[in-house]
Amino acid sequence: MDNKLIEKIHNMPKVELHLHIDGSLNVNRIKEKYNMTDEEIDNKMVAQDKCSNLNDYLIKFDFPISIMQTKEELENATIDLLNTLKTQNVVYAELRFAPQFHTKKGLSQDEVVSIVINAMKSVDIKSNLILCVMRGKNNEKENLETIQIAKKYLNKGVCAIDLAGAEAIYKTSRYVDIFKYAKELGIPFTIHAGEADGVSSIEAAILCGAKRIGHGVRAIEDDKLIDKIKEKNITLEVCPTSNIQTCVCKDYSTHPIVKLFEKGVNITINTDNMTVSNTTLEKEYINIIENTNITYNDICNMNRKAIEAAFLTDKEKEELLKKLI
Repeated sequence: MDNKLIEKIHNMPKVELHLHIDGSLNVNRIKEKYNMTDEEIDNKMVAQDKCSNLNDYLIKFDFPISIMQTKEELENATIDLLNTLKTQNVVYAELRFAPQFHTKKGLSQDEVVSIVINAMKSVDIKSNLILCVMRGKNNEKENLETIQIAKKYLNKGVCAIDLAGAEAIYKTSRYVDIFKYAKELGIPFTIHAGEADGVSSIEAAILCGAKRIGHGVRAIEDDKLIDKIKEKNITLEVCPTSNIQTCVCKDYSTHPIVKLFEKGVNITINTDNMTVSNTTLEKEYINIIENTNITYNDICNMNRKAIEAAFLTDKEKEELLKKLI
């Protein structure tokens, strides 16, 4: 790729809508603090280029979550990530994590969320927090608490909730009541769907009322579903490198983003997990431009779509749109 284009991509104001804090820890700080080798870091925190499936990829969250159990480490993880995003010319980011996973050393979910929100305020970059409820067994109480905390901090650092976890094992359709409750409370939401599971997962997310879908790339398997996504003006939070690692697709050139974009679906490009996927938005943009017919200008337009789909007020969106090229 031409060096001038690489420089343009670096300088481009960027928007990140799908980014997990626990999947994006600062490798250098972790390596130094815990006296770890590069090999140990890779084994514990970085997924293989090709995992056997999504669940194999999710194993790489175990170690980061085990660290993020104290006020200090929650602050470090959040501040490190936002400072990194600043160096990449990200003008707006929605960070996400599941507060129920960070209570093993005595912090409550409420305390966990408060710590992260306060840490976000200390970095000069516009950002918001999405709280993940989790797919799984016997965690209904924890998920309910997460929703209630999201309501408490809504528009005070929290902008939405999400559903994450092992999608193929715990079907999206099992969580309709959670999002019915969220709607009753006026909490916006996005839902992970159409990654490890197929068309039915996306249909269930739409039935729940999702206006954004995390990944959603398996919509390419059903033209009628694509029409429904367009009709309802739903935006997909696409994470190309992550999708390749979890075997949703073979490589960048065959990634569904190309056909979905050509069909007029609202697309945003995201990193998912900067450490687990060893990526940045800059890398994602370069890989897509080099391997598909999607252009620099197309990605600029995708960033506009990202702002339009962001969990922000119209006034905030107008201010952010002024920062885009």
